[in-house]
Amino acid sequence: MVRKEEIIIKPLIFSEKANAMKDDHRQYVFLVNTRSNKIEIKKAVEKLFGVKVLTVRTMITRGHVGRMGTRYGKRPNHKKAIVTLAEDQKIEIFG
Repeated sequence: MVRKEEIIIKPLIFSEKANAMKDDHRQYVFLVNTRSNKIEIKKAVEKLFGVKVLTVRTMITRGHVGRMGTRYGKRPNHKKAIVTLAEDQKIEIFG
């Protein structure tokens, strides 16, 4: 089990799609720990930001394999969570 402080790594706010989801659908995107599940993510967001979470959708983004000269390398995998808030809820750090 992962601690609540370690579940959410950072919010993802720099893409146009994330900003549009925030404005139109009350959905926020977070980079989360790869070992955390939806229930832990929901509880962590509710505790850290004091909001009511309706749904959590997660996805794993696989790390890209690249080459530098004759050597190959792989970037680490990431897990993203899209959190939908209740009707009158809002997270203030997004802007």
